[in-house]
Formats: sequence, C-alpha cells, structure tokens
Amino acid sequence: MNFKFFEQRISKIKDLPLPGEASQYKMAPESRLDELQRINVAKKNPRKAGVMALFYPTQGMGTNLLLILRKTYKGVHSNQVAFPGGKAELTDDGLLTTALRETYEEVGVAPKDITVVKQISEIFIPPSNFIVQPFIGLYRNPKPFVKQDSEVELILEVPVSDFLDDALVVSKKMTTSYAVDIEVPAFELNGYIVWGATAMMLNEIKELLKQVL
Repeated sequence: MNFKFFEQRISKIKDLPLPGEASQYKMAPESRLDELQRINVAKKNPRKAGVMALFYPTQGMGTNLLLILRKTYKGVHSNQVAFPGGKAELTDDGLLTTALRETYEEVGVAPKDITVVKQISEIFIPPSNFIVQPFIGLYRNPKPFVKQDSEVELILEVPVSDFLDDALVVSKKMTTSYAVDIEVPAFELNGYIVWGATAMMLNEIKELLKQVL
C-alpha cells in the first residue's frame, strides 16, 4: 500500500470512535476472555506501560508496521512478538512519553521523528499485571532501526497489506509459561504467530484502518 495514500487516509481515524473491548476481545483466547470479564482491574493495582504502533514508508514507498520479537527471558512475555514499548518510569510525564521513550530505546526511533495519530483503548494483561496504553504513530522519514540487544531479538517489518489480510488471521495451539496447549486466535505475520494482548491491540487498529482505507 502506497505510503502517501496511507498517510492521507490514516488522518481520518482521529475523529472515529474507538472499537474498544468489542474489537480487542475478538482476538482474546477464551480463557483470557473469561478472566477479563470477571476481573476487577483496580483491585489488582496494575503497573502501567505505553506502546507504539509505528507505521512508516519502505524504500519503494509502500507502508510497513513495526513489531519486535522480544528476547527469551524468565518472564511471561518471553520470546513473544510485541509493539515497541514498556513500563512507565517515575520520570515519564505520561504514558505517551513512556511509549516514545521506550520506542527510542528499543528500536532507535527518536520521539521528535514520530507523529502521534491517535491513542487507542488501553488493555489489561493479567499474567504480568500490566495495564497498557497503545498509541498509533507515523514515522515519515525512517532511518535504519537500531535494536536494543538486551531486550529485542528481532525487528519485524510487516507490510500493511499483510496486516489487513483477513486470511492471515489464524487459530493456533500455544504453550506458554502459564498455560499448556491452549487454542488462541492470532495473526500470522512475517512467519511469526502474534497473539495475546498484542493481537488484541492489533485488531482494534485493524478495524479502525479498515474504516478509512
């Protein structure tokens, strides 16, 4: 998809209502859906995080979405595909600052080079007890990405045409640090299975984009 066209059309999502939980829940594992519907998030006193869904032009002026593959580590999100982003620090003056700072740390994109288009619906992640605020951003003049070797295993540059392709929404059995052989809805992007909270956020973005593209 041509980036100039994409850039022109994505500006129209600013005034659209957010699809919200109804959209996110379409990509939630059944066990997670049950948990989210009965849980009292406030009582969990969750930590806060900000993430960035970053769209940018390719050299041929197509449009990509940036995702990362996290390192393998002792944690519930080990070796999973995610957005650039992370937990809020006391020095951050808001979750947008968190998302921009973490994006710079993880993939080398300076905050001044990102145009924030829209804040979408926050999402609670029970296994890690985080409430995450996602943002959509444009990176109009991309430079080579620089990954943070301590946290990022791989940078994934996903064509928007693949992201929007309903044929790449699949169902897979996954084993995680907290569940065995569970059936999950997922996106299959660049050969990787994207599921859980990232897939839920992606689906809200996808539904917004499909209203304007």
